[in-house]
Amino acid sequence: MKKLFTLVLSIIALAGLTVSAHAREQIRIVGSSTVYPFSSYVAEEFGATTKFQTPIIESTGSGGGHKLFASGSDLNTPDITNSSRRMKDSEFNKNMEVGNKLISEVKIGFDGIAIAFNKKAAPMSLSRKDILLAVAAEVPVDGKLVANPYKTWKDINSALPNKKIVIYGPPSSSGTRDAFEEMVMQETTAKMDEYGKKAYSKIRQDGAYIPAGENDNLIVQKLAKDPDAIGIFGYSFLEENMDKLQGATVDGFAPVPANISTGKYPISRSLFFYVKQAHIGKVPGIQEYVDLFLSEKMIGDRGLLKRIGLIPLPKAERDAERAKWGKKTALKLSDLN
Repeated sequence: MKKLFTLVLSIIALAGLTVSAHAREQIRIVGSSTVYPFSSYVAEEFGATTKFQTPIIESTGSGGGHKLFASGSDLNTPDITNSSRRMKDSEFNKNMEVGNKLISEVKIGFDGIAIAFNKKAAPMSLSRKDILLAVAAEVPVDGKLVANPYKTWKDINSALPNKKIVIYGPPSSSGTRDAFEEMVMQETTAKMDEYGKKAYSKIRQDGAYIPAGENDNLIVQKLAKDPDAIGIFGYSFLEENMDKLQGATVDGFAPVPANISTGKYPISRSLFFYVKQAHIGKVPGIQEYVDLFLSEKMIGDRGLLKRIGLIPLPKAERDAERAKWGKKTALKLSDLN
């Protein structure tokens, strides 16, 4: 999180300076590693085709991005935060406390959370319960919850390969982790008597699950080298690395665009970014950057971002997002419920 953007702010603070209304010429963007490739693509196109400088983008994870975004309302804080999940109520309230009263929420498309592994390995067909039993800190054995004893996938399900459970997944600051916990762990345990039919999302810490940071390309590299390893990340990283990786089917559905956009693939989600309206007109190019991002050229059915893994919204939803942005409709707490 404390990379280029925070380093710049520290230098400013040490110098005893404040950022005046027009002191900053570049848009500052933080947040989701899943949204990062799409945001970076738009930023490069924006810098190459307009009079504005290329935005600075930092991959901090969704949670880290929301913390930076809500750290204040002045120009020492980010203008936009990318998010692979919707803003939480607590994050909205923090923004209100620090003076970020007008925030635009922008939905850009769909993404699936891929359960990926080496292309040379045997295909895997998993249920969400299989995945839960591989990652949960506590699992049912003889009707009781015990510390997870499973060492191989075959220990969980006799139909699965007899290979060691090694899972490279997102850290706790990641929106992908939040979505994974909700859609796989919480939804599954809420239907299981052993968990009291309550949502459970504590991940094991015995080395089988390895938090791999916010750079999903590092997970791709691990999977390319280790045929036994499993990785958890956004579909776009699977799409970009089909020569090295494959995705497991989950509850009978493959992680492909048609299944993700219809919700048949059970680990599907929407992608967002959030904009501080108070910074529009003070930091050059924010309006134009978002306009480009929401254009058919970028997020349409044949848009450039589709080529790198973004799954487009239906046209009516794309039009609605553009209209909402055009009116600068401010996010309300009730919108998040």
